[in-house]
Amino acid sequence: MNAMPETSLSTSTRVNGQRLWDSLMRMAQIGATPKGGVCRLALTDLDRDGRDLIVSWAKQAGCTVSVDQMGNVFMRRAGRNATAAPVMTGSHADSQPTGGRFDGIYGILGGLEVIRTLNDLGIETEHPIEVVIWTNEEGSRFAPAMVASGVFAGVFTLEYGLSRKDVDGKTIGEELQRIGYAGSLPCGGRPIHAAFELHIEQGPILEAENHTIGVVSDAQGQRWYEITFTGQEAHAGPTPMPSRRDALLGAARVVEMVNRIGLAHAPFGCATVGMLQVHPNSRNVIPGRVFFTVDFRHPDDAVLAQMDAELRAGVAQVAQTLRLACELEQIFYYAPIAFDADCVKSVRAAAERFGYSHRDMVSGAGHDACYLSTVAPTSMVFIPCIDGISHNEVEDATPPWIEAGANVLLHAMLERACEGAPAPG
Repeated sequence: MNAMPETSLSTSTRVNGQRLWDSLMRMAQIGATPKGGVCRLALTDLDRDGRDLIVSWAKQAGCTVSVDQMGNVFMRRAGRNATAAPVMTGSHADSQPTGGRFDGIYGILGGLEVIRTLNDLGIETEHPIEVVIWTNEEGSRFAPAMVASGVFAGVFTLEYGLSRKDVDGKTIGEELQRIGYAGSLPCGGRPIHAAFELHIEQGPILEAENHTIGVVSDAQGQRWYEITFTGQEAHAGPTPMPSRRDALLGAARVVEMVNRIGLAHAPFGCATVGMLQVHPNSRNVIPGRVFFTVDFRHPDDAVLAQMDAELRAGVAQVAQTLRLACELEQIFYYAPIAFDADCVKSVRAAAERFGYSHRDMVSGAGHDACYLSTVAPTSMVFIPCIDGISHNEVEDATPPWIEAGANVLLHAMLERACEGAPAPG
């Protein structure tokens, strides 16, 4: 194999775009949905099948594979220096219930394509290259999101991560055991030289502005809440309006208030009620209990704190006015993230080398890279998705975009993975 110093990078070093596309389409068959998307909820049998296929491809590419206690899968291509910290990439293989073919999985298979390309070209790096499958990034089955990368980064304890339950009471730890991905390696504490995550934008900016690459410099902070209003079930006919304690009416007022909070902090503020569970959910019974969720996002932590204060005050007022008992819990928070300047520079330089139209941008979504950035130099690479649609079965991207993002990932990783290599003699 040939060592490649950073200065020798050229656009002739590029991925096999057709092979990457074919891998994505093969993965899309696992959990395929009628509208062209996927449903591979975390730690289901379909998630296991997807992991098994990726691991088989990694082994065919000569990688060694290890699994930690949170089920995170590490696929490593050796470097010249066996003691050097790896340059890492990867994302998640789990999806939303009505997810798309590219969210998360593109970052894993893009990383695998980097390894396949290095093998094809006989390139040896000083640092190992490592591709990771992070467990339960979506948070659609087990809340909160990004829990396994959070354990890896020390944000959550291992006990907390393994104890997260789905709606049926099954825990992450139990399901990892069931599908065969309960590893023995400690979760976290691994040295990382640099890390990159490749992802679709999940928003409309890149396509609307005709840019191929998003150079991600920052990520929005987030706060997630779970709220329960408890009133009193009563007959929908004989119960006079003034005497009702309608929990759903309280939730409806908060839904509208949450939307007002988001609009009040535009253009960067985002505020969403994404889940409602009404009890007893009968057409002629006044709802006595409603559980619902709130999601706040903003790139300024001070504004995010102000949104938090407005929510708490508003919920308390609604509960008092409607004579409802209220439980409000913030279950998830991370501050806005500024990614590593040198990693961001590597992504920008790679986009410029290929002549791809690009722009700096802030990620509106949460990603495993956000937690990883607290323990390693990290950045992200975005490509457009058609109409900005994601978390939807119609989510789509074009083969040229897919190839371009992987080329940028390849060069950004090579730049960092060849650091410390001896000069050619």
